Amino acid sequence: MITRDRHYRAFDFEIREAKEGDDRLMVYGKPVVFNEETVIWEYDGIQYKEVIDPRAFDKCAMSDVILNIDHSGKPGAKTTNNTLRLFIKVDGLYMEADLSKNMTGRELYEDIMNGFYDKMSFSFRVADDGSEYDKATRTRRITNIKRLYDVSVVSFAAYEQTSVVARSWAEARHEIGAEVPNGGSEDLGETEVSKVELERLRFKVLDKISEVY
Repeated sequence: MITRDRHYRAFDFEIREAKEGDDRLMVYGKPVVFNEETVIWEYDGIQYKEVIDPRAFDKCAMSDVILNIDHSGKPGAKTTNNTLRLFIKVDGLYMEADLSKNMTGRELYEDIMNGFYDKMSFSFRVADDGSEYDKATRTRRITNIKRLYDVSVVSFAAYEQTSVVARSWAEARHEIGAEVPNGGSEDLGETEVSKVELERLRFKVLDKISEVY
């Protein structure tokens, strides 16, 4: 289920033909690419970007992560029973999943093979002190991910809910810049940004409200 306190990002994945005698149903992917800019919000030609630092997963809790569909429902694979495995390499976070162990996984594998799904998303929570902001480039660098919740096959590559938290953060940065004369907002830290954002979000309808890390 999509929740308001998590970040969601999309990525590609792949199917590889099983080796002879191997009855596993394997899918592989690269959920996270390090040091690659992602535009999370744009207004009047001004882009706010995000980058995942190579050390962002150094303290991340990844012992109980699931693979499911649209971030909801029964898992098709899970780290706790070794049907889902995660690997941190120099250029990103990789995953492989064996979908042969339950009905959900087997049905999901068939849907993937038949072209119903060709994208994935992952959800995570950033630590309270887990990001840095470059005011010159308007880029947020995620340096400390507290928890990885799931890697999920999704119906659409980038549906509206996937980036609501990140967009809220970027909108707050933009609004502060517009409200403080002569760019004085650039000296504000993450705490001040969060306060302004939360005050603004208080007046939005509930289905558009997001918590800020």
